[in-house]
Amino acid sequence: MILVLAGGVGGARLAMGLARVLSPGKAAFVVNTGDDFEHLGLTICPDLDTVLYTLAGVHNPATGWGRRDETWSALDTLAELGGETWFRLGDRDLALHLLRTQALRARAPLSLVTRMLARRLGVRHAILPMSDTPVRTRVLTDRGELAFQDYFVRLRCRPRVRGFRFAGIARAQIPARLAALLASPRLRAVVIAPSNPYVSVAPILRVPAIKRWFACRRVPVIAVSPIVGGAALKGPAAKMMRELGAQASALGVARHYRTTVDGWVIDRADATCAPRIAALGHAVCVTDTVMSDARKSEHLAGEIIRFVHLLSRGRASF
Repeated sequence: MILVLAGGVGGARLAMGLARVLSPGKAAFVVNTGDDFEHLGLTICPDLDTVLYTLAGVHNPATGWGRRDETWSALDTLAELGGETWFRLGDRDLALHLLRTQALRARAPLSLVTRMLARRLGVRHAILPMSDTPVRTRVLTDRGELAFQDYFVRLRCRPRVRGFRFAGIARAQIPARLAALLASPRLRAVVIAPSNPYVSVAPILRVPAIKRWFACRRVPVIAVSPIVGGAALKGPAAKMMRELGAQASALGVARHYRTTVDGWVIDRADATCAPRIAALGHAVCVTDTVMSDARKSEHLAGEIIRFVHLLSRGRASF
């Protein structure tokens, strides 16, 4: 069993590759819920939905988020009536939010609702929210403290970042199924997807039960760098790193995670960073990490699995 910590498009693309090469009993995906928010009376879970749509094969490949062949009648009508349209909700997407919000108001836990939606979309692999209780990422900026979606979507990441706060993190409760997986003797490794380290991965690592597991873990943790050639392939990770005084590079990401990670998977474009990452005490795998299509996602998944086997046998790098 491999447990994958994921968020955003990079996390969804790696999830797709791993789901293609590992059976449902051998991979599960723990997804960030820090960017969840309430909009137009609905509970929106962007990262959960991106992973869900991608594994269901209904995602929009052009954007990486949302649904393929989407229509926008509801949003167009909302605009005509003077409603808020800065967060784009397509008609098919809207149906999922309506159903999820209804279930949550009936007091169903988010993990159960997610499992129901995954089953109805034909997804067989486990998709688990990092917490069944709300956690909300707040971005500290030169314009004050902002809700994550205000910063990310409405303001298009323009404010300068000064830090982050995860409201509700101290009370975050992991799903029972995730607790069982973390305690399972079948767990071989944890993989951190190439997701934003500050707003996609950090909330997951700060959940108390997950934080405790990392403190006494007995299996390797492998991370895929979200930075390739000094840039983030998707999202503001590199911009955030620079504004927080960190080096926007594969080496900078490795320094950020420190001892949280045992092995790093970096792109060939960053091969010169490998010796310096290794000097930090990490094993390093250099391969192609840009998942521009399903075939490349599957190839990267195969490389990660091979890396897991090598680290489990105690080999330092390859």
